[in-house]
Amino acid sequence: MTLKTAHTNFISALQSVYDKDEAIVIRNLVFEWATGTGRHDITLAADKELTSAESEKISAALERLLKNEPVQYVTGEAWFYGAKFKVDASVLIPRPETEELVQEAIGFLTTRSSPEVLDIGTGSGCIPVSVKKKLPAANITAIDISEDALNIARENSRLINSPVNFLLADILKEDSWNNFGWYDAIISNPPYIPSNESKRMHTNVTAYEPHLALFVPDDDPLLFYKKIAAFANYHLKGNGKIFLETHEAYAKEVAAVLEDNNFTAQIKKDIPGKERMVIASRYH
Repeated sequence: MTLKTAHTNFISALQSVYDKDEAIVIRNLVFEWATGTGRHDITLAADKELTSAESEKISAALERLLKNEPVQYVTGEAWFYGAKFKVDASVLIPRPETEELVQEAIGFLTTRSSPEVLDIGTGSGCIPVSVKKKLPAANITAIDISEDALNIARENSRLINSPVNFLLADILKEDSWNNFGWYDAIISNPPYIPSNESKRMHTNVTAYEPHLALFVPDDDPLLFYKKIAAFANYHLKGNGKIFLETHEAYAKEVAAVLEDNNFTAQIKKDIPGKERMVIASRYH
């Protein structure tokens, strides 16, 4: 089968699950992963015959995609902040709004010569690895409660050549806090989706992405922010900042939690205009 025919057949099949524009994006990711040909190669190599191995990879990928599995898990990779990260079902797929959080943190940390940084709930390691890549002098620690996630994060750190100190730790356990130092920046994209929202979410999220990293109890959706704010009282340097990603419906509540813990908090909108970030510093 030629590359052009394979492209056409793939799009046709995928449109039973996705609209055409999304199907094209997914097709491009899959074909680049399976054949090494990018989206521009279809015009240059339309008559290229696929090898049997390439055809098998594409067929297997399509079968998984038609079951709503995210393309990033199918290919095992996701782009974030200009780098390719390894991902699997033990970690959340990195999102564009988290890139904005990283950019905010980097903008602040560029003013420090050798900043100390802590990332809480690191998942794939996309936040600390991206910060380290941009700021090689930073000393970054990242924690998660999942050893499987930490294994992925360590591999990404190695592949992208951005050394980060990864630790198995649970920020909710206050008796572990004495093990931590003082930081110029504390960054976190913690679990923040109330469990009852899962009924309204797309299957490709609820059926495949790790619930441990997504959901919080319905009766305490700010659980992690309360703990992070309390932790920061003891571990954020006097001129440091906290960078948090939030649920768009809870940014004001997150800001209030930080202000209740003696921080000044600023809500920032992401590019689509949703309140998705809270940045906090100490009262002076």
